[in-house]
Amino acid sequence: MEGTQKRRYVSDLRREHAEATRLRIAEAARTLMIERGYAATTMGDVAAAAGVAVQTLYAACPGGKPGLVKIVYDVTLAGDGREVPQGGRPPVLAIIEEPDPVRKLALYAAMAVTIFGRIGPIHRVLRAAAAAGGTGIGDLLDETERQRRNGSRQLTQHLAEAGALRPGLNADRAADEVFALTSIEVYEQLTDVCEWTVDEYEDWLARTLAGTLLSS
Repeated sequence: MEGTQKRRYVSDLRREHAEATRLRIAEAARTLMIERGYAATTMGDVAAAAGVAVQTLYAACPGGKPGLVKIVYDVTLAGDGREVPQGGRPPVLAIIEEPDPVRKLALYAAMAVTIFGRIGPIHRVLRAAAAAGGTGIGDLLDETERQRRNGSRQLTQHLAEAGALRPGLNADRAADEVFALTSIEVYEQLTDVCEWTVDEYEDWLARTLAGTLLSS
């Protein structure tokens, strides 16, 4: 038993160390990319800012710089360095466990706003890099959109199974509507261009999702 506990303790320490290193790398890279842009940020710059060896950086980022960008995106999306799927995180679990469909969508809107606040600055950098032909960046953004679409589908399937979707609306079409309404571009248009507050956007999104998806 003591040997098992010791191995578990050592394993936990290694995991925590790896997560802390991953977080430092992501934070350093994100800061540099927002300040300088994607192209002007080198792997050496990131290693120095994160306080790790360049070899450590490459080992943590399979695929080089595109791999680094994936870590930056994933850590920023999640808000920490833990490699836990979004579906296993407290905000998503709270949405699943909430029995009231209107409240469920309000929680979904709140989660979206929190994510947009974290991801917005680096997302703009990556969009600019993709437009300039940055290697692998377009593919990464395409993959994040596929994942977002899958998340929308999980939400609407959950609502469909609960009998909460409005008559004539299936889970696939409902997912398309959630996917469109929760795009970061809509968020930016309303908060940056139209100068809505974040609270106004969240209230609008919650009401619009409920009015669009739910039976009366």
